[in-house]
Order: sequence, then C-alpha cells, then structure tokens
Amino acid sequence: MKAVIQRVANALVSVDSQIIGKIDKGFLILLGVYESDTEEDTEILARKVASLRVFCDDNDKMNLSLCDVDGDALVISNFTLCADTKKGNRPSFSLAKNPEEAKAHYESFCRLLKENGVKKVEKGSFGADMQVSILNDGPVTIVLDTEIWRK
Repeated sequence: MKAVIQRVANALVSVDSQIIGKIDKGFLILLGVYESDTEEDTEILARKVASLRVFCDDNDKMNLSLCDVDGDALVISNFTLCADTKKGNRPSFSLAKNPEEAKAHYESFCRLLKENGVKKVEKGSFGADMQVSILNDGPVTIVLDTEIWRK
C-alpha cells in the first residue's frame, strides 16, 4: 500500500463540479492499494499516517502529528500510484488490487485513521474522475510504502 501525504493549509475534492470533500489544516492523502496488500498493511499505514510528525511545534521544528494539531485528512483513492513503469512508456496497472477489494481497503484505511485519533476524515469518490485542489503547506510531501515494513 502506498500513500503520498501532502501537508496542506486546505484541500478539497470535487466530482462533476460538486465539492464532495473539504478540509482545513491537515493531510491530503493519495492512497494506492496493491494486489499483495493485506488488512495488516492498512492498519500499519493508518497508524503511521496519524502519528507522522511533520507539523511544526513552538520552536519551528517538525515535531507534531496530525492528531497533535487537531488536523483533518482528505483521502483520495489513486490506483495510478501502483503503476509499473519498468518497460516502455505506458504504465501498467496490473499490480493494483481489483477495485472491489481496493475499495474495502480504502474504506478501512479511512475508518482506521479515525480510530487512531484523526477527528475529521473526508473522502473522495472511489473510482470517480475527481478534481483535487490543495494549498500545499511547506511544501511537505512524504511517501509511505508498506513494502518497507514487510522486509
């Protein structure tokens, strides 16, 4: 499972020009689910994201987590994070989990963020063509991949 996390001042997602999710200070999270991912990956990633210390404390050091700053999360499903670009110029998405199972992991990840202390978790529309607008803060962008914890 892969997550691209961007620290944002605000973010929103819309489908067909209708806003379906909107947050203030927090994380925009693009989430890709691989065929090999398990519920354990989902649990580990949600725990890690909720406790990731990339918000500044009073000394201007990145020392506070999303929960510490009472931040929001906007989670967007993004199968293109699972792109295999080893051959040619057209990415293959065969490593991505099938949509039905990927959606279950996506929903579980959002629920687990809340269980790990994130008070407001907004979502995109799984599988939809979405437009995402953000005001990146920093910029701070972190990529987490559960593959590193499997080794």
